Amino acid sequence: MRRFLSIIALICAFVALLPRVSYAQIDAAALARAQREGQGTDIYGNPIQNGMNGMMGEEGMEGEQADSTETKKKRQKRPLESYYFDDKTRALPNWKWNVDRDYNRLKIMPLDTTLADWRIDYVFYRKGVGDMALGGLGQSTQAVNWFDRRQGEDFTFARSYDAYTARPDNVPYYNSKKPLTNMTYLESGQKRYREEHFELTHSQNITPSTSANVSYKARSTMGKYDWQRTKNHVLSVAVAHTGKRYSVHAAYMHNNIDTRENGGVVGKWAIADTVFEMPSGVPMRLASSEAHNHYRNHAVVLRQAFAIPLQRVTEYDFSLADLSAVYIGHQIEYNTWSKVYTDKRAQYTNERGEVTEDGKYVPTTHSYYENWFITPNTTRDSISERLLSNKIFVQVQPWDRNGIVSTIDGGIGVDVHTYSYLRLNDYLTGKMTRDRRTSWYVYGSTGGKIKRYADWGVGVKYYPSGYRGGDLSVDANITLRAYIREHPLILTGRFRQELRSPGYWHENLFSNHYAWFNSFNKESETRFEVNFSVPDYALEIGAWQGVIGNMIYYDDKSYVAQHSGTVSLTSLYARKDFRIAGLHLDHRALVQITSNESVLPVPTFSAYLSYYYEFWVKRDVLRVQIGVDGRFNTSYYAPSYNPALSAFYNQREVKIGNYPYLDVFVSAKWKRMRILLKLQHLNQNLFGNGEYFQVAHYPLNPRMFKLGISWSFYD
Repeated sequence: MRRFLSIIALICAFVALLPRVSYAQIDAAALARAQREGQGTDIYGNPIQNGMNGMMGEEGMEGEQADSTETKKKRQKRPLESYYFDDKTRALPNWKWNVDRDYNRLKIMPLDTTLADWRIDYVFYRKGVGDMALGGLGQSTQAVNWFDRRQGEDFTFARSYDAYTARPDNVPYYNSKKPLTNMTYLESGQKRYREEHFELTHSQNITPSTSANVSYKARSTMGKYDWQRTKNHVLSVAVAHTGKRYSVHAAYMHNNIDTRENGGVVGKWAIADTVFEMPSGVPMRLASSEAHNHYRNHAVVLRQAFAIPLQRVTEYDFSLADLSAVYIGHQIEYNTWSKVYTDKRAQYTNERGEVTEDGKYVPTTHSYYENWFITPNTTRDSISERLLSNKIFVQVQPWDRNGIVSTIDGGIGVDVHTYSYLRLNDYLTGKMTRDRRTSWYVYGSTGGKIKRYADWGVGVKYYPSGYRGGDLSVDANITLRAYIREHPLILTGRFRQELRSPGYWHENLFSNHYAWFNSFNKESETRFEVNFSVPDYALEIGAWQGVIGNMIYYDDKSYVAQHSGTVSLTSLYARKDFRIAGLHLDHRALVQITSNESVLPVPTFSAYLSYYYEFWVKRDVLRVQIGVDGRFNTSYYAPSYNPALSAFYNQREVKIGNYPYLDVFVSAKWKRMRILLKLQHLNQNLFGNGEYFQVAHYPLNPRMFKLGISWSFYD
């Protein structure tokens, strides 16, 4: 922790020395000059001369013209001219975005400094009905909605930490008209069992087009239950320049996850039928305190794009968004992950392992792992994966960026994967086996829009040969908009067809507890999605239909298996928030129907409800929310979690569910500070069936009090 804080302090000190240029300063200076000269200004505060903007060439936009008494022209600083951002985005005081991993596109998002979801302090609960969680902050999670689970060939052992990790597809870039600093801190529980969540983000613009930011997040729990301690640290440093013709995005990411593993409770009875004086007294299945996982990740990504206009650029063209142009770009990514799992052999006792004919319980003794292939008493499994990716892309803008055909994209890339792990022979030689796989691919897409009424796009990605030879992905989407009294009604449809190779670790693994050398067929997936929303009325209805062939999964023994047929899944999602004066009634519900529960288990019904009252204590100074959040899902054979594999598997021993998990909260925003007071798991031992599990064998946290603040500074 001290090392990470030292790194953050050094970076913040460096960033603080950068010249602090804000749009407000530029706009104020331009406005003052315009007022002196009797000129008007445009929406960026630039003076207007003779009804037009000042001269704008490749070197920047020039302001007022020199009069007879001046010997030099006064040059105005260049505004934000990037083709990435429209006028609506530029008008925001600050915003952030992510970069598409394949195409020359950005996903723009406003900064969340409101009370909207501040009460939902666990980040993995914010989308839809949320994730299923092991219990503590920083531990593994998995989306309840199967269609929200990320697919792909990235390091699968860290997939269950997606809610926390910084990756090339989610690392944020910022544009702030004033330097922005945000600090967030939440804590709960006694010191011995404390959960802590700390975030520090600093962003500032060097010029209106150039920005730098650093973000550090630390999430940890001492653990309410035995051997549950987790530390999760994430650092990202990013720089972006989004100029008129040249853009670059560069980022460094570091993830460090250190977690002790307890394997879950010995039986559901230990939570549902017995009241322990302290949670630390609940017996766990990994009886040794030495079970431990440690993940490390370093990633660097550099993406550049250069624009070549196909039309003459005049002094009146603010950006290239309205002109024909070709963009040529290159991206290089280096990403390395490692995982080390250690434990010691120990047995656990289930006091209710068996029941006699007269109804008495008989204790039974078990080992969590059946196999010890390498050493009989201790485990130290080391696994690592490295990716070096290079791609070149071209984007053609035939007419303008908002045309019926806005862009035509294409690219070619090469991925070099290096997989390292200890095989049986390696214990004799002392050298780790390295397996290098190379694959290359081509991809392309096109899309456009019809004014504000429709957006469309199609794309394809194909691996002609190499490691993933024959893999194919085709997708298409269309969005239609209608307006009733300027209230938008949005209908979106998506289609995806994918043929993908099995993950490397699904076919190759040798460890102390699990070993396999499989040869699986490619998985196929066909997915349809329809979504209808009315944002101004907080209404959203969605439907998914998926058909998966040759599905790969972890079976009830935690071994990788492949289903020879097809599995279909139908999901229906609805969200509707009602507001009656200051009373808010927010509802999110998900229905999922699977054709094969042993291969793809999902709860039939899941819901998140939030009822609260929001009001001003002092107008424009202090706003408060008081209410209750609740989560629920029906009973089913929920997945369990295997620490050695860092994977969720389809257990068939016990059903869990039908338990409401309620939190009561008070949240407030006082000027730039957000405050949270929460009593988590209000209903423990008050009502419900006592089975407060979302993942089999892993109980959620018992009742505890939580408080936190989030403070933003703009200076």
